[in-house]
Amino acid sequence: MAGELNHTGFSDALVILGAAGVVIPGFARFRISPVIGFILVGLLVGPAGLGSLVSQYPWLYYITISDAEAIAPFAELGIILLLFSIGLELSFRRLWSMRTQVFGVGAAELIISATLIGVALYLIGQGIGGAVGLGLALALSSTALVLPMVGTQSAVGRAAFSMLLFEDLALVPIIFLLGALAPTATDAGWVGLVDTLVKGGVTIVAMLILGRFVLPHIFSQAARTKSPEVFLAASLLVVIVSSLVTSLVGLSPIVGALLAGILIAETEYHGEVEVMTAPFKGLALGVFLITVGMSLDLRVIAANWSVLLMAVIGVVVVKTVVTGLLLRFAGASRGVALEAGVLMASPSETTLIVLTAAAAAQLILPSTAAFWQIVTAIGLTITPLLARIGHDVARRLEMAGSEEPAPMGEDGAQPAAVVIGFGRVGQMVCDLLKSHNQPFIVVESDADVVAAARRNGYPILFGDVSRAEMLDKLRLGHARALILTMDDPVLSIRVTRRVRGWVPDLPIIARARDTDHAAELYKAGASDAVPETLESSLQLAETALVDLGVAMGPVIASIHQMREDLREGIKEAADLDTAPKLRKLRAEDA
Repeated sequence: MAGELNHTGFSDALVILGAAGVVIPGFARFRISPVIGFILVGLLVGPAGLGSLVSQYPWLYYITISDAEAIAPFAELGIILLLFSIGLELSFRRLWSMRTQVFGVGAAELIISATLIGVALYLIGQGIGGAVGLGLALALSSTALVLPMVGTQSAVGRAAFSMLLFEDLALVPIIFLLGALAPTATDAGWVGLVDTLVKGGVTIVAMLILGRFVLPHIFSQAARTKSPEVFLAASLLVVIVSSLVTSLVGLSPIVGALLAGILIAETEYHGEVEVMTAPFKGLALGVFLITVGMSLDLRVIAANWSVLLMAVIGVVVVKTVVTGLLLRFAGASRGVALEAGVLMASPSETTLIVLTAAAAAQLILPSTAAFWQIVTAIGLTITPLLARIGHDVARRLEMAGSEEPAPMGEDGAQPAAVVIGFGRVGQMVCDLLKSHNQPFIVVESDADVVAAARRNGYPILFGDVSRAEMLDKLRLGHARALILTMDDPVLSIRVTRRVRGWVPDLPIIARARDTDHAAELYKAGASDAVPETLESSLQLAETALVDLGVAMGPVIASIHQMREDLREGIKEAADLDTAPKLRKLRAEDA
């Protein structure tokens, strides 16, 4: 019997690893989220898919997962590692700065969404206890899917993270609350809830204090061994111990994992820990998504599609509206509020935990729990689609609602410098122009960049300068200067040549990759071309000379002189047409 069980586990492991090896690169090639791929694999190889045919075709046993419950612990490990990696991106200062969003917007989003969903279910016949349990379960959103899509650094990511963090903290109190509401519960249920909250609070404070002193010592010892295996073992040990401690006092293990990540983020070893644990996080998260796919049964969905569709739409609409309005009330832009609202609209992996707790407390029937588990699985499956829709609609909303700078040459429009490209270099140029009170207009072809720049107050136009009609629209005859910052050598030469033919006296300052590219830009008509390689070399030399004790004045003078000499040399090379790369670029342009 033991050999059979081991063989079953080995077969399931092979299926999971094979799925990861096929899904991740395969879907990435077509720019499709691997989330959908893992869920589809779970649906295909799970008990409701090919696994149901094993009795007829025994060979399917080796490519299907026969025991969905056996891989559930690995799915939970994936969520724990995910929360740990999120904690690595945080700091105590950042958490403190987010306290209003977490306990303000986060708490309001959960309570209001749960109340509206619960009231709706009560009105259609669900009991009070069941309505409370279902409302709280369906109001939760997926940390495992949302944060990997948007991160925690963007405006949408920060808004989503603040709400998800409160939901993760509230998970265990919710479960205890459902136990206290059970028909067979006594006053001891409420006492247990309060006891858990007190113990949990004391434990968290103790972990925060102890971790600040113990973790640096642990990782310094692991680093001295110069063994990646020891360092990885120390990282996983910290995660596991932290999760076990919070579990022992009644809190969720994901709270312990998050705390472990935050504590390690305060040490100098957080970057190495993040790199070490990243592969495990991705694989374990894939296992979780496969288990979600296994919970879908297409035959049940087909038989009840209309009711399931209304349930999914109802939950998504309520959570989108509540989240979006709360974020707008908190000061978020329309685009951020809409995108975050749609992104948070689906139920969560923790919804399944709360549904199980509600059924165990006899607040809902097992059949009701099974129905909403299917709704949750469908919601998790469509989360990437909702994220894409929310992002596209929010981008259009930001573009339509933001003010476009007036074209040059119109009455009242001030002559300005035109900056083409708003990447890393372009934004730095614009910031310097702004700091010196020089008017400018930016042109960028990435709609997401345009929307973000308009939110931050930059005068930016959406357009593709590779099209001649877009250059005409800019009315460069009224511009003070043209600054090309895009990282496309062929396009920068093409634009320079076209504009110089139309506006002979316009100053054109262009970013160049190297001296050969700069020479070609001079030939095309650029007033100045700045090679990146040249400037980095001059800055390196300047810093080295100053650190060696040479006075700043002579250093700056010599650097300026060398820059002028090199610039003249590049112009001469352009006149002589000796560089072989120049002919190649000209041929590509033709």
